[in-house]
Amino acid sequence: MVLVLSRTYFPDGTNSKLECEGKFICNTIELPWKKNETKVSCIPEGKYFIRKRYSNKFKWHLEVMNVESRKFILIHPANNALLELNGCIAPVTQFSGPGLGLMSRKAFYKLKESIYKVLDRDEEVSLIVQS
Repeated sequence: MVLVLSRTYFPDGTNSKLECEGKFICNTIELPWKKNETKVSCIPEGKYFIRKRYSNKFKWHLEVMNVESRKFILIHPANNALLELNGCIAPVTQFSGPGLGLMSRKAFYKLKESIYKVLDRDEEVSLIVQS
């Protein structure tokens, strides 16, 4: 499975659409681009792999692997990038401003379900981040 995250950058956040094979899955929000600085920037454009991850805070969610100079880049619910994200990616149902979205949990569960089905078959899930 190849996911493509197409970004639009703003000073206060990054808004993207997430697609698989040209089919829209959901929108996403991230922090603004600040040269990959830990906890204040979205991650660099490039190709990554995604795996399942569990934590007490987010329960079952997703992790973006092998991000240069970064660790624990997660995909989890959030509606405000500046207040709720530390470099992670949050699926949202719709945008409400730069780095802001609505109904993140709904979008996250839809995305997680489709990715977990692929991972449960021992297939790879890659994420291409581009502008």
